[in-house]
Amino acid sequence: MKKNNKKFINKETFIQAIGDAFKKLNPLYMLKNPVMFVVEIGFIISLVLSVFPSLFGDISKDTNLRVYNIMVSFILFITVLFANFAESIAEGRGKAQAESLKKTQKDTTARLLMPDNTEKKIFSTELKKGDIVMVSVGEIIPGDGEVIEGIASVDESAITGESAPVVRESGGDFCSVTGGTTVVSDWLKIRITSDPGNSFLDKMISLVEGASRKKTPNEIALNTLLVSLTIIFMIVIVTLYPIGIYSGVTLKISTLIALTVCLIPTTIGGLLSAIGIAGMDRVTRFNVIAMSGKAVEACGDVDTMILDKTGTITFGNRLADDFFTVGYADKSDLIRCAALASLHDFTPEGKSTLELARKLGDTSVEVEGAEYIEFTAQTRMSGVDLPDGTKIRKGASDSIEKYILSLGGKVPADLSDEVDRIASLGGTPLTVCENDKVLGVIYLKDTVKPGMAERFERLRSIGIKTIMCTGDNPLTAATIAKEAGVDGFVAECKPEDKIEVIKKEQAEGKIVAMTGDGTNDAPALAQANVGLAMNSGTTAAKEAANMVDLDSDPTKILEVVEIGKQLLITRGSLTTFSISNDIAKYFAIIPAMFMNAIPQLAVLNIMGLASPNSAIISALIFNAIIIPCLIPLAMRGVKYRPMSSGRLLARNMMIYGLGGVITPFIAIKIIDIIINPLLKVLGIF
Repeated sequence: MKKNNKKFINKETFIQAIGDAFKKLNPLYMLKNPVMFVVEIGFIISLVLSVFPSLFGDISKDTNLRVYNIMVSFILFITVLFANFAESIAEGRGKAQAESLKKTQKDTTARLLMPDNTEKKIFSTELKKGDIVMVSVGEIIPGDGEVIEGIASVDESAITGESAPVVRESGGDFCSVTGGTTVVSDWLKIRITSDPGNSFLDKMISLVEGASRKKTPNEIALNTLLVSLTIIFMIVIVTLYPIGIYSGVTLKISTLIALTVCLIPTTIGGLLSAIGIAGMDRVTRFNVIAMSGKAVEACGDVDTMILDKTGTITFGNRLADDFFTVGYADKSDLIRCAALASLHDFTPEGKSTLELARKLGDTSVEVEGAEYIEFTAQTRMSGVDLPDGTKIRKGASDSIEKYILSLGGKVPADLSDEVDRIASLGGTPLTVCENDKVLGVIYLKDTVKPGMAERFERLRSIGIKTIMCTGDNPLTAATIAKEAGVDGFVAECKPEDKIEVIKKEQAEGKIVAMTGDGTNDAPALAQANVGLAMNSGTTAAKEAANMVDLDSDPTKILEVVEIGKQLLITRGSLTTFSISNDIAKYFAIIPAMFMNAIPQLAVLNIMGLASPNSAIISALIFNAIIIPCLIPLAMRGVKYRPMSSGRLLARNMMIYGLGGVITPFIAIKIIDIIINPLLKVLGIF
């Protein structure tokens, strides 16, 4: 997996973000963020009052009202600028990554295969979906496609960051290729599966640039809450003006604006968009293409995870581990027949069986005139018919039993016990027979990947149920499930069974995630709330999913879910911190506004702020500078720790709730100490 060790921000991105922050001051753009739009309107009003102090009936006796208004205006301007800067930083990181991706998009020459089998050289940008191209060693694959003929090693480092070439071949689940990668051996005939501008790389560039990012449902809901809070605070603050007059206090318009800006959720309002963009950025840097922000957000809400056994939970290559005889068979006969049946079996199982037989001393070689029988899904057997009439078969136990009975033979009484014993160990039994006699069983062993049990326990601790789907028999499935530590399993699973499992979980109101790479996985990937397709898989799988893993690592779904959780946790934590900040601002500004008319309110000045104007300016400055201080946290995300939702809530309330209460008390007091001498010099003490 590619590791991302890039700096949080470089000089070029920083400079670009400053420029973009000023560009975003356009009121039409600011309307997209209602909370910060209110701050910008407040800035404009304060700026006007700086020139015309009594324009809105502000008849304060303060002779330095203009200077005070200028200070409020400047701080409000900085607040809006900081919020825009946070969003620009997030976008800038995406744009920088997009530029590096664009370098892989070379306008290469494609060898288009014409109907008469002649080749025509055209630019890759001229290729259309359905075109067939030839790519040989050293050439760049001109576009996304599927291999329809040939087998070759492909260097995908330009896309995935992995230096080791991968094998791509026609048929199966490893036929998909990505434009911009390089063929390093042999040749491929490829059918293009995307039009120019619609490749996965194009989608990836568009997403990381932020051009196609849409607000997610949770983000929209939170934005609605922030707008509602803003409206409520504005109504409350508007009523303070007549209350002040009744109390004998003439409240400055700039002070009311300052109070509004301090109390509305400006911190999370300024960072909300940046958090969403950064979440997409983290997924993309993890070599996963998310088709929408909604897909990333859904990862954080996952309740159930559907996982294939082979290649995800286990290594996938079932290798021969031992031979066990049944009845009165001789082990040397079992090894000899297993080797003969495997001479033309080029699967990992066949190769490992032959290799194990050789280690045990077998020297069987091909017999001239022998007819080799390939494995089929219907017969579930393979083998060889020798010229002397001997028929050797190996395959699933039930298939061999039927075959033996059809020849008039007898099934040894201990065969089922041996098969069950191997299955209970998590192995796969292959039964071997010679003519009408069963010789024994080959023990094929699949191994659970290291650390899987711990990872599933981590998921369980946060309330995510894991279900393993496998084509193995129930005994084998149960053994692997127990060793891996999954919560449930579906044995002898067919594609339609996966869909049924997903629908059943969704009917209970759960969010379901699954991985897949084959055409037969496409319906289930489309049905799941989070479908992660392997980039090495078929086009059908990738089109059905809402996420594509460029590294083609099935276990990555575990980390993708954690990234989604981190996005939601970050948003929730910073919202909690933002709202908690208001408590200190109340103690800073409310006493400052009414203390002259109601001296008893001085008891609320628990921070001991020097003067009313100093208190208001200090609170306003804190409200502005807290936004850039939280940008690194918004970009990197709150560190994710697997735990129950109850513990997570308690932890975040302790850190970000209590921290959000205490931090501004300390910060506002420090700011007051620093700026009070300056205010004295300016005469607005």
